[in-house]
Amino acid sequence: LRFDEKVRVVVFKSEVKGVFCAGADLKERAKMDDAEVGHFVKRLRNLMDEIAALPVPTIAAIDGYALGGGLELALACDLRVAASSAKMGLIETTRGLLPGAGGTQRLPRCVGIGLAKELIFTGRQVDGQQAALMGLVNHAVPQNSDGDAAYQRALALAKEILPQAPFAVKMGKLAINRGIEVDIASGMAIEGMCYAQNIPTRDRQEGMAAFREKRPPQFVGK
Repeated sequence: LRFDEKVRVVVFKSEVKGVFCAGADLKERAKMDDAEVGHFVKRLRNLMDEIAALPVPTIAAIDGYALGGGLELALACDLRVAASSAKMGLIETTRGLLPGAGGTQRLPRCVGIGLAKELIFTGRQVDGQQAALMGLVNHAVPQNSDGDAAYQRALALAKEILPQAPFAVKMGKLAINRGIEVDIASGMAIEGMCYAQNIPTRDRQEGMAAFREKRPPQFVGK
């Protein structure tokens, strides 16, 4: 997906009704020794980092439970859409653990430090509506009879992104992700470098021409 230029948006969904991702299999985990657990969690953390590093926008469609590593998967995505009835939480402390696949880092960046600490310290689960109010998800929608309301809303969101200039969207994602980690002056420099890469693109010329000619632009990602 990282190197396929035809890919504009990636949507993560589950094929299991009522569950987005329930997290690690603790029965499997119980059979591992300490070294194996450390290796397993490191691989899991690397997977989440790979998802977060995808150059195109990513959307998690949470139609059911997103617990522990399942919520960490959703947090590794750029955008999250949940059914109002979905349940999500970093529940690791209720099992004698702490989030180990990015949860302690991505949740505070998403909802703020105080709220992230409360959710992680208590292991509390919240529904989709509560998650939307705290900014954990972008949208919460009523569940439908097929159990895929979040996925349908995620597709609609993806279709809003698709017509936009692909390279500009990628540069926008890069500027945000890199800029949020540094001071504002450094962030402005990062934005300037991303903007400079976008200036010579055919899509920028097409966008300007389409505006002058009062027609929809036809972006090609070049």
